Amino acid sequence: MPTPHEVLRGTFGYQEFRPGQEKIIQSVLSGRDCIGIMPTGAGKSLTFQIPARLLNGTVLVISPLISLMKDQVDALVSNGFRATLINSTVEFEERRRRLSELRQGRLELVYLAPEALEGTLRDIIKDCPIRLLVVDEAHCISQWGHDFRPAYRKLLGLKAELGNIPLLALTATATRQVTADIIEQLGMTEPDKYLGSFFR
Repeated sequence: MPTPHEVLRGTFGYQEFRPGQEKIIQSVLSGRDCIGIMPTGAGKSLTFQIPARLLNGTVLVISPLISLMKDQVDALVSNGFRATLINSTVEFEERRRRLSELRQGRLELVYLAPEALEGTLRDIIKDCPIRLLVVDEAHCISQWGHDFRPAYRKLLGLKAELGNIPLLALTATATRQVTADIIEQLGMTEPDKYLGSFFR
């Protein structure tokens, strides 16, 4: 199996990790929960895209912004990843096809909006080979945060439903109060933490 460094260079064309990236990647690859607070532009997405190449199964990414999801998936596909998104913009037959690929373990990354898990999809993904759960923009789960999204609160229990797989929570901004709330609301277990130098 290649190393994270080999994927960084061979797949993404970067020579070195940015601060925090390698620490977070090693945490999730070793099966630990992790919370990463990194400024916008610090390369948060590589902290789960590289594990997606290395884990035998799918990385499930919960993201609040449908437009951003599409951009990320398009970039991943053009870079040779087996990635897709499932949200309200996807027509029924296409959604069914994508879910079939997910069940068969043929996808490296699947992006979902948190609201997508409020229906039958939550039961469906329990039987899929998901190896890492990523909650992007994790501050949205906190009522103390500035972008509170009620659907994020319903993510509690998802980690356990997926077999207690590692959970990676990412955000560009979180006070100590919001960080503690993220950990509690997601049911994280003694997570490793990487806090960018701007942490307040």
